[in-house]
Amino acid sequence: MMSHSSRRPAVLATLAVTAAVSAASYLIAQTRPPAGEWRHYSGDTDGAKYSALAQIDKDNVRNLRVAWRWQTPDRALQLSDPQRRAGRNEQTPLMVNGTLYTVSGLGLVAALDPGSGATQWVYDPESYHAGVPNNGGFLQRGFAYWADGSRERLLVGTADAYLLSVDARTGKPDLGFGTRGKADLTIGIRDAVRAVNYTARRPLVAGNVVVVGSSILDYVFKKEEPPGYVHGFDVRTGKLLWTFNTIPRPGELGYDTWLDNSAEYSGSTNVWAGGIYDPELDYIYLPSSTPTNNYYGGHRLGDNLFAESLICVQAKTGRRVWHFQAVHHGIWDYDFPAHPILGDITVNGRRIKAVIQVSKQGFTYVFDRKTGQPVWPIEERPVAASTVPGERTSPTQPFPTKPPAFETQGSTEANLIDFTPELRKRALEKLTALEHGPLFTPLSAAKGNLLVPGIAGGANWGGAGFDRESGVLYVPSRTAPTLLSLVGVDPKQGDMRYVRADLNSGAGMDSIDGLPIIKPPYSRLTAIDLNRGEHLWMAPLGSGPRDHPLLKDLNLPPLGDRMQGVSVLVTKTLVIASAIPTAAPSASEATRRLLFVFDKQTGAPVHTVELDAFSAAAPMTYMHRGKQYIVVATGSGPNSELVALSLP
Repeated sequence: MMSHSSRRPAVLATLAVTAAVSAASYLIAQTRPPAGEWRHYSGDTDGAKYSALAQIDKDNVRNLRVAWRWQTPDRALQLSDPQRRAGRNEQTPLMVNGTLYTVSGLGLVAALDPGSGATQWVYDPESYHAGVPNNGGFLQRGFAYWADGSRERLLVGTADAYLLSVDARTGKPDLGFGTRGKADLTIGIRDAVRAVNYTARRPLVAGNVVVVGSSILDYVFKKEEPPGYVHGFDVRTGKLLWTFNTIPRPGELGYDTWLDNSAEYSGSTNVWAGGIYDPELDYIYLPSSTPTNNYYGGHRLGDNLFAESLICVQAKTGRRVWHFQAVHHGIWDYDFPAHPILGDITVNGRRIKAVIQVSKQGFTYVFDRKTGQPVWPIEERPVAASTVPGERTSPTQPFPTKPPAFETQGSTEANLIDFTPELRKRALEKLTALEHGPLFTPLSAAKGNLLVPGIAGGANWGGAGFDRESGVLYVPSRTAPTLLSLVGVDPKQGDMRYVRADLNSGAGMDSIDGLPIIKPPYSRLTAIDLNRGEHLWMAPLGSGPRDHPLLKDLNLPPLGDRMQGVSVLVTKTLVIASAIPTAAPSASEATRRLLFVFDKQTGAPVHTVELDAFSAAAPMTYMHRGKQYIVVATGSGPNSELVALSLP
């Protein structure tokens, strides 16, 4: 039987108390960046992607111009060897003490002048010689900065499974860190893992500990895989301080939620989205992903802690404080896709220090970040059982009662397009031929199942932005239906009984002449008042397929483009969103690369900034010598750039 205790937030009876208010205040002062800097991946330690800079506002944003552009230094390396080609340029730079730092797709670390984009130094760790990582290829989204008053370091995860420490002033490796400047990230993992199957994710500095999650290949044909453990290293020496086992070891909490000793061989359960750190509590919040192989769990029966969970651990020790599992026995690839956000909100007159987690399902989970208590009730509701041989799904799943979902959920008749009676009829015919149902409907081995929002829908790695002054959360998301079924595995390939079969490219089974059968918007930005748990407004991102032959005469409002990689930046007056249209954009947007700019109070579109290449990265902003800049990564492979925008 599944462990009932894993179905609710588990909270320790007693929590460690901060040693002294003065010590906590000092620590917060050390981690809070000065005004105008962007010292952490999402701006500040709270992960809010918020800046109080106001030189660029809704009245003058139309005047933005390109101030400078910078070509990543690995262009020649990529052009000289096709095997070295990096993926999309998804980096977010840091701006600290008058220097802009960045890491390229191949892992080259660089320092730039923030006013001109001139290169100050480049360090090439040559990690690409180990080969192309299997889980996402050559890709860099973020890194970390640490200083103690006399030393400044950049902490970078590499493609060959190492953690680097680089002197931020000189660009030289810190030879006193680990072994000649790098620490082995595969140390202490239950099973041996090849470097190409281990992708280091964005490091997080938590006081004097640097924390690194993993992204071990999770879509495989065999049930035996290494687990995606989380490591905490001494930021000065590179010594391994602790490991949090996302798949518990014998005697640890949650081991009994993996039946038939399946915790001994099951893998992944990664923390690929990166964590967030509360310096006052000295707690780290870790969002985890689905176990091997994402879509079939007959070999790992049980609730499978700590998969698809938000886990709070002590920064110094890695010991669990509390956790909440959002998906029991996951078979939908509903990883927590983004780092949480720390925000203070006021609910019914009570001030709450909250931790906020958005999800692929379209839910927003909000907890007291000290105790793990949900701010609003989260109900266990019955869901459909799997009919696949050997599978045993959980009879219930958690549903937050507030805030409302920010995305379309489930492939139901209510969610089908109804632009015209004829389109509605055709959409219903398509749906009837498929396995369909509400959220958490299991996959079938008999026919395709239309998952909505989809495995890459809802919120994704771009996460959300939070206005710490108003308590409003801004969530970019997309409705991306995924048509999947399960198929048997050839025993010569592996011992997994079933794996997924992707049917999205199959004869338009989930579309009408290329038009999705699920209602728009296909991408959107939603503003949520977390003081009340209510939506304020929703705005589509882009025009969408309004000029489709079946729709062009209907005079429809914006439907939202089908996007990838949506990220936001929140400022005093604006929300700025970057995204890549992937299918059926309107003719007017088909060849345009845009940043979408909205009035954050009303959701009204203010401006679109045209770029030379698509941007899948999170924008950032800083002030340098009296001028505010917005910097965004664009392009992919050898054509990757940083583009800085400013007022004339």
